[in-house]
Amino acid sequence: MKTKHLSLFAAILSAAFLFTSCQKDAATQEEDYTVQSTTHSDDQSRFSNESDAVANDVLSEVEAAGSFSGRPGDVQTLICNATVTVDTVSNPRTVTIVYNGASCFGNVTRTGTVVVSMAQGVRWKNAGAIINVSFQNLRITRVSDNKSITINGTQSYTNVTGGLLINLPQLNTITHTITSSNMSVTFDNATQRTWQVARQRTFTYSNGVVVTVTGTHTEGTQTGVAEWGTNRFGNTFTTSITQPLVMKQDCSFRLGSGQVKHTTAQFNSVVTFGLNASGAPASCPGLGNYYMKIEWTGPAGNTHTSLHPY
Repeated sequence: MKTKHLSLFAAILSAAFLFTSCQKDAATQEEDYTVQSTTHSDDQSRFSNESDAVANDVLSEVEAAGSFSGRPGDVQTLICNATVTVDTVSNPRTVTIVYNGASCFGNVTRTGTVVVSMAQGVRWKNAGAIINVSFQNLRITRVSDNKSITINGTQSYTNVTGGLLINLPQLNTITHTITSSNMSVTFDNATQRTWQVARQRTFTYSNGVVVTVTGTHTEGTQTGVAEWGTNRFGNTFTTSITQPLVMKQDCSFRLGSGQVKHTTAQFNSVVTFGLNASGAPASCPGLGNYYMKIEWTGPAGNTHTSLHPY
């Protein structure tokens, strides 16, 4: 009888130990996924925002040069933290932007080179015109925490509808696409990954320029995919734009609204942009940081929500 009691006691202890271990494993796993979800959301947001910032610089220079844009004459432009060299003789013609590391707006610094190439005879104002944009060790450092990403690779911009942004008030809408299969992203922990890009930027006019960004790629059953590849943790991902990302000129071209979904084999997360520190929609243009809300569900079915500045 005594032996039976001891066996029963041992079984209870064993079951309790296994239950506690499972609880700890689940808690550890959820904590790990919280870190991954938050970090990847920040990585993707920075890559997307900084790629858009470069696109804005590129378009301003291409449209300013008459031989590139197809407009009569040249217009003087100035990128705050860069020097620009235009070569209209070679084939392809090039615009070279060298970022010098200055912090013009107090939030990021940029160093590195972006080279824009356009074949002789092509005019950016024409529908279907294509330019290639080469990122060469473009390092973007966030001033608030000194964390950086470095981007290399080539993107292709296509002027789908034709037209120049200077004529946007008369044209009403202009659509560009940005695609790439070889964007190399190096993170602040020296991890290097390759991402692919398929984005559409639609320009409209309402109290200034409004840029609406959507994804154009389909990956399996997922539509609206804008970026996909491997994140810094070594996990494959897709990022779908589920609500268009909107940036307005009268809001200082800040990412003021929109939503994306990050899908991995380990977890899915939904990120909503354009919020204030309380999680409510931010005012325009807004002072200080805008926030993104990250929501994801862990293996135990628990939903996690956090707010982070971007």
